[in-house]
Amino acid sequence: QVLLEESGGGLVQPGGSLRLSCTYSKSIFSIYDMNWHRQAPGKQRELVASITTAGTTTYAESVKGRFTISKDNTKNTLYLQMNSLKVEDTAMYSCSAVVRKVEHEHPYETWGRGTQVTVSS
Repeated sequence: QVLLEESGGGLVQPGGSLRLSCTYSKSIFSIYDMNWHRQAPGKQRELVASITTAGTTTYAESVKGRFTISKDNTKNTLYLQMNSLKVEDTAMYSCSAVVRKVEHEHPYETWGRGTQVTVSS
């Protein structure tokens, strides 16, 4: 079962905006810290943004001031608002979260399969 699923990727021009969503399964017993990552072909995966259960956010320096991570627990959704997009933001964007699928299970990190963001003129 896929517990996280990203959407909202696509083609956007430099300077444009895009909002990514990551919906998580209602079958998850508990969900904790959540993250957005990105990876371009042949490059290392980069942690873009994180949000803790308390709502504390962190960002990679390359996106700080341009991207905003947020979540809406009532909608079981994590968001990444991306503004002032640059060509170098082009990557596959994936979400991850630390979860418990079942009560008393050890928390573990699970991943979505990603959504492609391409910034090009």
